[in-house]
Amino acid sequence: MSDDPSTAASTDAAERRDGYGPFAYLSAPNAPLYRRVMRAMMAEKERFTVHVRPEQVAAALAGDGEEPAAEQSAVADAMERLAQPGWGNLLAFPDSSRVTALEDFYRRRMLYQLSRPGEAAERALAQYDAALGSRGALQSVALEDIVALLTVLRDMAVAHRAGEPIDVAVTHQSLRSLRDRFTELAENAVAFMGSLQRTIDLHDADAEAFVAYKEQLIGYLERFISDLLTRGATIAQLLGEIPSDSVRFLAETAADREAIDAAPGEEETIRGATRDTWLRQWSGLTDWFVSTPARESEAKLLRARARAAIPALLAVVRALHDRAGGRTDRSQDFLTLAEWFASLHGDGDHHRLWRSAFGLARARHLSVTSETEDAWATAALGSATPWADAPPVQISPQLRRSGSYERRGRSARVSDRSAGKAMLAERARREAEQTAAARRRILTDGPRPLSTFEELDPEAFRLFLGLLGDALSALEPQASMAQVTTSDGELTVTITRIHGAPDATITTPDGDLTGPDHLIDIVSASDPSARAAQTDRGARTAHTDRGAREFVSETRT
Repeated sequence: MSDDPSTAASTDAAERRDGYGPFAYLSAPNAPLYRRVMRAMMAEKERFTVHVRPEQVAAALAGDGEEPAAEQSAVADAMERLAQPGWGNLLAFPDSSRVTALEDFYRRRMLYQLSRPGEAAERALAQYDAALGSRGALQSVALEDIVALLTVLRDMAVAHRAGEPIDVAVTHQSLRSLRDRFTELAENAVAFMGSLQRTIDLHDADAEAFVAYKEQLIGYLERFISDLLTRGATIAQLLGEIPSDSVRFLAETAADREAIDAAPGEEETIRGATRDTWLRQWSGLTDWFVSTPARESEAKLLRARARAAIPALLAVVRALHDRAGGRTDRSQDFLTLAEWFASLHGDGDHHRLWRSAFGLARARHLSVTSETEDAWATAALGSATPWADAPPVQISPQLRRSGSYERRGRSARVSDRSAGKAMLAERARREAEQTAAARRRILTDGPRPLSTFEELDPEAFRLFLGLLGDALSALEPQASMAQVTTSDGELTVTITRIHGAPDATITTPDGDLTGPDHLIDIVSASDPSARAAQTDRGARTAHTDRGAREFVSETRT
């Protein structure tokens, strides 16, 4: 073998021009055996074995658990074929270490080693098998890691902007970890959603396993959707807290550190290319989690696809149940009915089946007269009474004669209802005035105890009682204060407990209402002064407990 660099370069170029010879064995007639031999050679390579004999590979194939078993002669022929120039997966060397007699020189004994193209092809095939067989995953833990790493980078950016020194190694390692976790998250999510769609589409393969797996899968999807919704918002917020100049500083920091290991004379090239790569990757991370008016983020689209997968799974389960128990939809009923019709022979049987199935017989009556209704009420008929035992239906002679109940003649004149509308409008106006007056009478102009309310008229008391009931319902057992607003937004009621206060009594013309005393504040939204007081409610509420204690003290005194 020549050591001339130009010869080696020409050889490599020739190998590249020859195409993908190391992959040629995949389409050969004995491809499964070649594939097993190459996997065994890769296993020996990973154990740092330099040269391998055919009997070693045969022993490895005997223990790999695959069928059929390979004889040593077949393994030797396969390895010899893999080492031929057309394929070049293996390198063959004469095995002279076990020659003990002259006749051993005439026997073909070879040692084999993985060639560089063969190793590259095998690693590519292993990666292909892993990607094809991987189901992926929805990684909630990766979301947590991304949040933690972005928090570190955000703190680094803040420290740099403040002029404080930062740890370059930690910054670079955080960026690398962020890139790896994000790449893993995105690739696994795509793989999982693809495998999930295949699971939905190919559910006929194993119906029982799919139904058993459905509950776990739906719970898994719901948990990831919840995590993506909460942590995705946190990630978007962290990305927004790192400005573009800080992002460029982080990319340049990582590029400077990676350029340290560059070959002499290539530092600037490596630095520029690496910086641009980091900026593109950061832009991809931002696009994945942050939506814009022009497009939805990938995280939002993934969340939508995961949500859509849940009803799709449930639809598959319904289809499986229908298939197991028989379809019960309208088309299946019609098919069954058609089979019944086909099994009958006479028209009479056909007509009886038609009437039983659809009930579209001739109409026996179109309405019921008052005499018929009285007869039915007297007979006390039940739902199980046969028609033959029930009283007959009396049909109007007009219907029998003309076929219609409609009376012929001029149409009735349109009634003038203006007086009735005016009466209703006046009644509504009076009721609105009464309600407004009642609301004005119960306004408190600041917090006041229930015991200080004067006698209320029935209209005001009815309104006050409803507001008091809503406020007490909103007051939780452990809370000291609650606030409610009427449905029209006109009144706001604030109620506060008075611990240790005596009972309060409110007098009305219809009787007295007695119960635990509370501080109550009723404010109208339409009153400007009340709105100003409502704006200052925070300061007034801060002194409510003190006012309640003073009121209790004065009452006891």
